[in-house]
Amino acid sequence: MNKYIFRVTCSILLTLLLVISTGCTSTNKQEKTTAKEEKVELTISAAASLQDALKEIQTQYEKKEQNIKLSFNFDGSGKLQQQIEQGAPVDLFFSAAEDKFQTLVTKGLIDQKEGKNLLGNELVLVVPKDSNLKDFQSLKDEQVTKIALGTPESVPAGKYAKEALTHLNLWNDLQNKVVYTKDVRQVLTYVETGNVNAGIVYKTDALISKKVKIATTAQANSHEPIRYPLGIVKATKHKKEATAFYEYLQSKDAIAIFKKYGFTVL
Repeated sequence: MNKYIFRVTCSILLTLLLVISTGCTSTNKQEKTTAKEEKVELTISAAASLQDALKEIQTQYEKKEQNIKLSFNFDGSGKLQQQIEQGAPVDLFFSAAEDKFQTLVTKGLIDQKEGKNLLGNELVLVVPKDSNLKDFQSLKDEQVTKIALGTPESVPAGKYAKEALTHLNLWNDLQNKVVYTKDVRQVLTYVETGNVNAGIVYKTDALISKKVKIATTAQANSHEPIRYPLGIVKATKHKKEATAFYEYLQSKDAIAIFKKYGFTVL
């Protein structure tokens, strides 16, 4: 009888141990699942010209902050501005033009105190490697039939390009040759593929391509200063994480990467 009671008791104890063990395992799984679910995704709308630098910064930041996933929306600053105005779920805006950024500040979508002019750039004329074009004046030559520019209304590089050509008294002569693009990277692509004779882009864009060369640089006084404002969008649902990345983009590590790609730091 004692042996029987002992066996029953052991059986009950083993069953209890299994139940407790299963419960702990289930809890651990739930904790791991919760940890995964807590990973925060930040959406950054950024000018197309920032693409290479920000992709490298993304790699560094996600290694450092493993609970953060960065998602970038690269396009012309004007288009990105409109998307934010229409309620697109964006956490940070990194524009290539002050006016696009200030429009959002004026409309109350970005707090001026949570924005900063971070970077600067230069405007250059790029041509295929085998081209003989050497300056803006040569764009009037009959052999030049197509010149790529970003659409001035929505692409800051296109606006600066129009200003520079107007300053040089070339705009009226060249308007019929202009091919407009959706962003500055498309200008670069058109020149790389030979679809146009020349294009006007940022210096940073020209430096990443092995298929084009810089014919000349526009004088700084020929267009508005090229400044890149960065700011936190008020509607962000991840204020703490957005603020942390906003501050990281101003850190020594991020600045070193921006400089590597040819940006100047303001």
